[in-house]
Amino acid sequence: MANRIVQQAMSRQRGAGLIEVLVTVLILATSLLAMGALQNRSLQFNHSAYLRSQANLLAYDILDRVRINSDEFEAYSHDLGDDAPGGGDVTNADISDWLNAVAGTLPGGEGGIDCEDATWVCTVTIRWIDDDRLAAEIDEDAAQETTTFTYSTRVRAK
Repeated sequence: MANRIVQQAMSRQRGAGLIEVLVTVLILATSLLAMGALQNRSLQFNHSAYLRSQANLLAYDILDRVRINSDEFEAYSHDLGDDAPGGGDVTNADISDWLNAVAGTLPGGEGGIDCEDATWVCTVTIRWIDDDRLAAEIDEDAAQETTTFTYSTRVRAK
């Protein structure tokens, strides 16, 4: 008797229906798309952190150059967005090398230095375009999303 009940139950259950399969595929596809979106955002945040780290290293680089050549402290001031200075002295060579490094490392990167003679404090400002794809498609009329990194430090005691 029990065997007959099991056989009747099995005969009614013939397999998964089409609707059940479609619901399962829909859930799986939605989950995979969500995981792909999370991976994409993770890569974007990782790249942003990398660019900030590079900006930090570039700020330390120019500040070390200022400390080494502190006799010419006030000559290191350079406005953000200005062209690299010409000339053969050490200060202009340092600024020019540094600006080339900023432009080569960060997408649309530009840098500026403000050294205050009275306080011996230098403020380094580095600005770049947020996304490499935007740097390749620069449109003069379009607003650009930029990131600005600012670092201030005392170069030497008063």
